[in-house]
Amino acid sequence: MPKAYIELHLHLDGAITPEIARMLADSQGILLPEDEKELERQLSVSEDCRSLNDFLQCFSLPLSLMQTAQAIEKAVYLVQENIRKDGVIYGEIRFAPQLHCQKGLTQEEAVQAALAGLSRSTLACNLILCCMRGEDTAEANAETLRLAVKYLTEDGGVVAIDLAGAEGLYPTRDYETLFRTAKEKGVPFTIHAGEADGSESVQSAVEFGAARIGHGVRVRQDEKLMNQLAQKHICLEMCPTSNYQTRAVEDMSQYPIREFLKRGLCVTVNTDDMAISRTNIQKEFAYLREFLGLTEVEEEQLMENAIQSAFTTQERKDELRKRCFV
Repeated sequence: MPKAYIELHLHLDGAITPEIARMLADSQGILLPEDEKELERQLSVSEDCRSLNDFLQCFSLPLSLMQTAQAIEKAVYLVQENIRKDGVIYGEIRFAPQLHCQKGLTQEEAVQAALAGLSRSTLACNLILCCMRGEDTAEANAETLRLAVKYLTEDGGVVAIDLAGAEGLYPTRDYETLFRTAKEKGVPFTIHAGEADGSESVQSAVEFGAARIGHGVRVRQDEKLMNQLAQKHICLEMCPTSNYQTRAVEDMSQYPIREFLKRGLCVTVNTDDMAISRTNIQKEFAYLREFLGLTEVEEEQLMENAIQSAFTTQERKDELRKRCFV
C-alpha cells in the first residue's frame, strides 16, 4: 500500500462535495436543498448512469456555485485540503475557465482566482486549464490557450492544458489546430481520449503530441497503438470508478490496467470527479485490489509512473519519490 498518493486527473467542478457546496452557497446567498440526501443526489452520479453524456449532467450544480472569483478561490483551496486529508502529497486540479464566465467573470479573472486558491494551501499542487469540445468553443479555447501561455510555469501554477467534454460527439481530430498551436507555444498538454470514443481518438491525441491521455481505456482495441504508447512513454490517466460509471468499461473484472502495466504502458490511477463518483484516491486503489488483485509491486509502479508523468519540475519529482518510497 502506498505511503502517499499522487493525483494527476481531478476536475475542480467534479470535486465539489456537499460540504463544499454548502460553504460556497452560504457565502453567496444561494439556496440548496435542505435534505442532505437530496443534495448528494444532485451532486453525484446516479446508479443508472449509462454513458459519459449522462455523467456530464452532474456538473451543472457545482458550476453554478463557482461563478465569482471568491467562490473559485475558495473551491480550489477546499478541494486541495480534501485531497491532502486523503493522503495526496501532490495534485493537479483541472478546470475550464470558460465555464466560469456566466455572471460576468472573464476567463483570466477565473484563472487568477484559481491561482489565488492554489496559493492558500500547503499541498503541492498545480493547475491544468481545460479547453472544451463543442459547437462554438474555438474562440473560448483560443483564449484558454492564450492564458495558459501567459501564466505557464514549471511548478506552483498553470502547467498544462487539456481537452474535455463530450468526446463521442466532438472527435479529437477536430482540435488539431488548437494543439498544434499549443505545441508551437511550448505548452504541455493532456487530452481526454479513448473514454467515450474509440482508440482512433487516442491516436489523434498522440499525433498532436500529447504527453498524457485522460482515461485511454479503449486503446486495448489497438495493438499497434498500445506499442506506440509504451515506446513513447505517454501516460494514461486512468480513473477506475469513473470509467465504470460512464460505461467506458462494462465489467470491472475486465478492466485493462494490469494488462497495460504488463505491456509496459505508463499507467496511473486517479479519481477524475471524486464528489460526483463518491470516491477518493485511497478508494480507487482499494477498488483495484478487490476486483483485480492489484499487487503491492504494481501499486508502487503506478505511483512511480505518476511521479514521472507529473507536470512539474525534476526537483519536485525527486522530493515526491522520497516521500512515497523511502
